[in-house]
Amino acid sequence: MTGKIMLAVAIGVGLGLLLPSEISSASTMLLNIGLCVLLFFVGIDIGRNKTILQTIKRSGIFFIMVPLGTAVGSIGGAMIAGLFLGYPVNEAGAVGAGFGWYTLSAIIIAPYQAELSVLAFLTNIMREIIAILTIPILAKRLGHIAAIAPSGATAMDTTLPIISKHTSGETAVLAFATGLILSLMVPVLVPFILKL
Repeated sequence: MTGKIMLAVAIGVGLGLLLPSEISSASTMLLNIGLCVLLFFVGIDIGRNKTILQTIKRSGIFFIMVPLGTAVGSIGGAMIAGLFLGYPVNEAGAVGAGFGWYTLSAIIIAPYQAELSVLAFLTNIMREIIAILTIPILAKRLGHIAAIAPSGATAMDTTLPIISKHTSGETAVLAFATGLILSLMVPVLVPFILKL
């Protein structure tokens, strides 16, 4: 599945370079429709599990610890990387606080600095690609919970089908909740960290 996803992305990049710009504006609408259809079917898959509330209750402390740990690790890791790359700690932390939501984090950072906005966009796209490639490996070698963290905010949408395929229904529910919590944190944390 991961290979098929990467092939689809590569074909998309190739077509994006070749097709006229008028068609690329229609691709945004098609992307949104496709994502909605994808989430619809993932929702059906999660909904087949009749004990979702019990699953959330059983996850206990993980329900809060997974998104919190992902947030702390993402921001902390970005700040440490920023030190090595010569970026101010607050700017690097703001990029990490995008949690893989490349469109929103780049837009929030754009008024602050265009270069940092591009960095946030590229960094968070790379996070999603790395998540797509590593989720199957992490699920197999480190366990199902570990497979959620690389996705960040995308655990509730684009990487959820991969998490669902390589883990369990319970983990998919936890991944969706983690992605939702992280997505809600992005518009709050990115501007907050930039102002530090």
